[in-house]
Amino acid sequence: MTPAQFRSLVLNYHTKQGRHALPWRETTDPYKILVSEVMLQQTQVERVIPYYRDWMKKYPTVKKLASASLADVLKSWQGLGYNRRGKALWEAAKKVVELGEFPTSAEELEKLPGVGPYTARAVMAFAYNTDVIFIETNIRTAVTHHFFPKKKKVDDKELLAILEKAYSKGKARVWYAALMDYGSFLKRSGVKLNARAKGYTKQSTFAGSSRQARGAILKALVDGPLPLMRLVLLLGDDRKIQVATQVNRLYNEGMIERKGKNYILPT
Repeated sequence: MTPAQFRSLVLNYHTKQGRHALPWRETTDPYKILVSEVMLQQTQVERVIPYYRDWMKKYPTVKKLASASLADVLKSWQGLGYNRRGKALWEAAKKVVELGEFPTSAEELEKLPGVGPYTARAVMAFAYNTDVIFIETNIRTAVTHHFFPKKKKVDDKELLAILEKAYSKGKARVWYAALMDYGSFLKRSGVKLNARAKGYTKQSTFAGSSRQARGAILKALVDGPLPLMRLVLLLGDDRKIQVATQVNRLYNEGMIERKGKNYILPT
C-alpha cells in the first residue's frame, strides 16, 4: 500500500463510518478541544462523552474553569482517573487567562501545565486546522497495521515518515479525525499492534495500584475532611503503608491540603 492509497482508505472510512457526532468534533474552540484531549488521555471515548458534556455545562469557558476552586474541579473530575490531569487542566486555564488569549502555536501550548507535544499538536489540528504531524495510540495502530505488519519493533520515526507522505495539507482537522476513527475501528476489529511500537507504553493494572489508592483518597475527601488514621484504612490494613505514602505525595503535589489534624481538598 502506498501513502496515497492509505490516505484514501482512511478518508473513505471516515466519510462512511466516522464518529461525526462526538461533542468535541462540533467545535473549534481551543479550550474545548484541550479539555477533550486531556480527558481522552488513557480513557476510552465512550466513557469520556458524559464527563465532557457535564464539564462543559459547569465550565463552558476557560475563564469559568480558571475561577473555580481546585476542590470543585477535582469533584467534577471524579471517575475519570489520573486526577493530576484535572489539576493540570485547571492550572492551564489559569495560565491562559493570565496570558489574555489562548496560545496559537504548538510551542506556546506546550508551555501550559500538563500539555505535551501530542496534546499541543492535537489542539493545533482540531482547533486551528494547522498542518502538523503527530502520533497517538489509534494512529500507531493504523500505520503499523498497513505498513509494518511483520516488523517486531517499529520506531515512531518510521511511522512519522509514513504520515508525512500520507498527510493532505490544509485538512488537518478532517485527516486526524479520520485517522483516529480508523485506528479505533481496527482495534475494535481485533488488531492489537501498539505493543510493537517503541513509543507505546502499556497502562498498568488498576487494582492494587498507586492510582487506585490516590483515587480512593480524593474520592473520600470529596465528602469532607478526614484525618490520616481514617484515610489509611480506606483500602484495608494490608495497604495502609501504600495509602499513607500516597496521602503524603498528594499533599506535596498540592492535590490535598492539611487543616489541623484533617486532610481536605484545596479551596
